[in-house]
Amino acid sequence: MAKGKKYRSSEWFGGADKDGFAHRSWMKNQGRPDDQFDGRPVIGICNTWSELTPCNGHFRDLAERVKRGIYEAGGFPLEFPVMSLGETNLRPTAMLYRNLASMDVEESIRANPLDGVVLLVGCDKTTPALLMGAASCDVPAIAVSGGPMLNGRYRGEQIGSGTHVWKFSEDVKAGNMTMDEFMDAESGMSRSIGHCMTMGTASTMANMVEALGMGLPSNAAIPAADARRFTLAHIAGRRIVEMVRDDVRMSNILTREAFENAVRVNGAIGGSTNAVIHLIALAGRVGIDLNLDDWDRLGKDVPTIVDLMPSGRFLMEDYYYAGGQPAVIRALGEAGLLNKDAITVSGQTIWENCKEAANFDGEVIRDFKKPLTESGGIAVLRGNLCPDGAVLKPSAATLELMQHRGRAVVFENIEHYKERIDDPDLDIDETCVMVLKNCGPRGYPGMAEVGNMGLPSKILAKGITDMVRISDARMSGTAYGTVVLHVAPEAAAGGALALVQDGDMIELDVAGRRLNLEVSEDELERRRQAWSAPEPSMRGGYQQLYVDHVLQADKGCDMDFLVGNRGAAVPRESH
Repeated sequence: MAKGKKYRSSEWFGGADKDGFAHRSWMKNQGRPDDQFDGRPVIGICNTWSELTPCNGHFRDLAERVKRGIYEAGGFPLEFPVMSLGETNLRPTAMLYRNLASMDVEESIRANPLDGVVLLVGCDKTTPALLMGAASCDVPAIAVSGGPMLNGRYRGEQIGSGTHVWKFSEDVKAGNMTMDEFMDAESGMSRSIGHCMTMGTASTMANMVEALGMGLPSNAAIPAADARRFTLAHIAGRRIVEMVRDDVRMSNILTREAFENAVRVNGAIGGSTNAVIHLIALAGRVGIDLNLDDWDRLGKDVPTIVDLMPSGRFLMEDYYYAGGQPAVIRALGEAGLLNKDAITVSGQTIWENCKEAANFDGEVIRDFKKPLTESGGIAVLRGNLCPDGAVLKPSAATLELMQHRGRAVVFENIEHYKERIDDPDLDIDETCVMVLKNCGPRGYPGMAEVGNMGLPSKILAKGITDMVRISDARMSGTAYGTVVLHVAPEAAAGGALALVQDGDMIELDVAGRRLNLEVSEDELERRRQAWSAPEPSMRGGYQQLYVDHVLQADKGCDMDFLVGNRGAAVPRESH
């Protein structure tokens, strides 16, 4: 930006009048010297710290490192809180509040004297919420992830957050693990600051930040407890000041080419299915039409080369030591699967950032010729059961079940599932298809992570560890199995999923991208006439606003009134 050109914040702090006097004076009650208001860029640090969000519990320290960098580069840092979404504690699900948090971020930026922002993100929904809110203002922004926990350890074994919760829980049900052993493992799973160290949604979205160009190289993988995470935050503080001076906005970074890179990176790392929803929503905020067909087309031929739980063996600490995402980006670029000219917040292209990145461990980050899964990415299914699409993660599924025909065993909602799943009289075997309804965006407000339904105890006792499961819900990125998710339209919106009955035959063909309910159209129409929408769980308040305006999973579950590029933040009028 040319010398002498005013920043947005000068509308508050730059005037030699009563308004400027008032704004500066009130800020000085915190001990600010005069030269903080001399026209230097004001940088907001958008902090999702909360003791109720364990993944982000170290963000006070991280914010201080960002401030150091901002001061060094000649900026004026101002930290502000926004709603913090802790996946581990929020009920019914953090996803219900992603859009609300994005509104908090957008309005906080829009209403305050900020020229650019550093977004402190970590736990699953904090990353998309902050990116979406800032994108709606189109200010210069850079995201700093909090980093993963150190690898979990239990009795000589590496254990992964989330992934081993499901595994150990089913081991207890199958009689392979005692309850005392189960309880003893929990302290070994979460043994440092940071978010999940598996390739769950938090790690996936940190990778998406880097792949989109919104974070500095190695943002995704540096462990939260590693001093280099502080270094990255410090450098990000310096860099955001330069971005404001050069007027590099989010719309300059978040191009179609950037989103295509992110989709392919997600395939290469075996990323969470939740990334589909979040990236579609984020793209909608900047006016880019990213859809399920793009996800299938771009990711289908990308092999999964990162061998991390839940798809593989290793954890995020190993991923960082192996080279992290820069090594993955280089592999994609050399394979011709990268838009190399996509600009990033570093000021360089994504290829310039990563073209010399080294892979230090070929077991963790594999060669394209020896992938974990030949066709990674996200498989998008279509059929009369999901006319608007459904998704499955091939790298986490059982190969033998990817083409399957079975009898439906239906659960009307998650409470019905819990009541029924371990009933010894339940007519179910391993060839059946478990179907869960009314857990989509509207049916279970927020679309909870319950799609990876645990198997019946009597099936687990036979040594069976996977079955085909279908729902309109989401599942944790740390989960695994042959699980079809995000069925659209959802059951609560009158989708065909609402009409499935016990005993119906369902055909899954992942290679053919098909999911069909083998029931005649006449019978489906008869059932449709008898169907009525379930009563909402709450009337009034935010939940009703959400249910009335949330889009379906294939559209990113954003609110209809939040979609679209509303452009740069504007200064408020003076008093």
